[in-house]
Amino acid sequence: MELILKYFPDLTERQREQFEQLLPLYTEWNARINVISRKDIDSLYLRHVLHSLAIAKVCQFEAGARVLDVGCGGGFPTVPLAILFPEVQFTAADSIGKKITVVREVCAALGLRNVTPVNARVESLPQKFDYVVSRAVTDMKTFTGWIWNKIERGQCGTLSNGILYLKGGDLAEELALTGKRWDLYSISEIYDEDFFDTKKVVYTKR
Repeated sequence: MELILKYFPDLTERQREQFEQLLPLYTEWNARINVISRKDIDSLYLRHVLHSLAIAKVCQFEAGARVLDVGCGGGFPTVPLAILFPEVQFTAADSIGKKITVVREVCAALGLRNVTPVNARVESLPQKFDYVVSRAVTDMKTFTGWIWNKIERGQCGTLSNGILYLKGGDLAEELALTGKRWDLYSISEIYDEDFFDTKKVVYTKR
């Protein structure tokens, strides 16, 4: 929790309580359904929670914004972002049912009413969204093909509606294949920890 408060010192008491509950909740659920690697669970706040919240350092969502998390796994980046933005509506989609079970149960335990967990492939979702977030699900050309027509043009936050994607490494060639213009935000310029040295938030507007 010290890590979270280091970069997000203005949390409400309720938000602090919810962030504090993440470790026991994910430890319990991970013992039943393995959604986070065993070595990572001890670094949950660094490798999963703080990493997810880098999106919030790049774009602040407005109340009422609709955000889709593609391939949400056990709930990252959705769950930390939903705690931070309680007035934003999140849809957490994953094609693997047991992962959605974890998201649903964690959200219920936290009292998060702004998350809708969906067991589906994103291509099948009928609704539109203001932002799409994700974390290293697939290559960017494939990813944009899945979700580009699901993003509504406009601006429901500090950046225009679009994609905010957590990804690491050298991305120039991969991003060029999408035919879109991308802005790269180095997370190492947001956080001090060595873990984030090669990690980025990748953004493009609709």
